Amino acid sequence: MSQKSNDNLSLNLPLIGQVHSPYGQKFAVPRQSALAPDVVSELEFFAPYGDPQAFIGIEGFSHLHLIFYFHQVPAEEFRAMVRPPRLGGNLHLGVFATRSPFRPARLGLSIVKLERIYQVNGLVRLQVSGADVVDGTPIVDIKPYIPFVDALPHAQGGFASMPPKIKKVVFTSRAQQDLQALTAREFKALEQILAQDPRPAYKAEHDDPKIYYAKLFGYNVAFGVKADTVTVLEAVK
Repeated sequence: MSQKSNDNLSLNLPLIGQVHSPYGQKFAVPRQSALAPDVVSELEFFAPYGDPQAFIGIEGFSHLHLIFYFHQVPAEEFRAMVRPPRLGGNLHLGVFATRSPFRPARLGLSIVKLERIYQVNGLVRLQVSGADVVDGTPIVDIKPYIPFVDALPHAQGGFASMPPKIKKVVFTSRAQQDLQALTAREFKALEQILAQDPRPAYKAEHDDPKIYYAKLFGYNVAFGVKADTVTVLEAVK
């Protein structure tokens, strides 16, 4: 395709729904799906895409590909090089060698576990776990995850070959009191999120006296990190 014809190409992707998740902001969202497997989200589908007929047979699949739109990433000129947070934000790589949201179409892809199928006002909603997206994220499409073609055990993972290091999470008595309204699974999910150490990766190896705040499960959660321990100080509703 010539440059001229490419400039004239316009793809109008429908937004078929939105995600309801406990992540109130980009900060603290895990850098990949399934790193916090107990985080439960809801996929709401708009009419006509929420038609129950469109979901016949989906219950046979345990996991789904969730294709979404990075709506909080501003539109900008194409950038060929980006700085992946996993590498501390100091090393530049080609945008197509990363999963950075700063990409031409601003499309994201995650694998989520299908937990429940139900309807609200005649439109389907899916309860899923393991999603790594901000609350209100627009959905572009979903597709079944098919293990025999999608799981390739001998594939190479480049700079992301190993899972991130996990830190210990402890709660002060004040934080435990503040978070007592959470269910057991929500509390576990909160631990899984913070164990990833949401701070910029370059701070992982240094002493850091700063107090951080993350909007999670409707709370503004205050925490600090020292060595391999994340300490939750308080949570304000």
